Amino acid sequence: MKTGWMLFVGLAIFYAILAVIYWQVGGEAVGITAISLSAGLSIIVGFYLWFTNRRLGNLLPEDNVQGEIADSAGELGFFSPHSWWPLPLALSICAVGTGLIIGWWLVLIAVGAMIISIIGLVLQYERPSNSVH
Repeated sequence: MKTGWMLFVGLAIFYAILAVIYWQVGGEAVGITAISLSAGLSIIVGFYLWFTNRRLGNLLPEDNVQGEIADSAGELGFFSPHSWWPLPLALSICAVGTGLIIGWWLVLIAVGAMIISIIGLVLQYERPSNSVH
């Protein structure tokens, strides 16, 4: 995937040029915003692919012509077997959306619950050990 990042950066340049042309032709604000955000998202993906390729030495296992399937085997990362934290996080996000309709008091309560849920989700495996020294 050596050319993967170049593809997305080229796509971002294309979207940026297209947004300028659309703006000059007299396009609507929503279309200009959508095309500009597409350029931004493309540049984010392109930067991620470039950074990852550079960190891995610019040679991924799928770029090797004589590579085997087993060359890309290995640990992919840690995936939580079960977690209850996405449930309160989703409920608090729904409460924020509902609070925008009902009233700001609900938004304030829901944002507090959302912050607690995010902290719980991020730090769920960072509990200190109970050993006494």
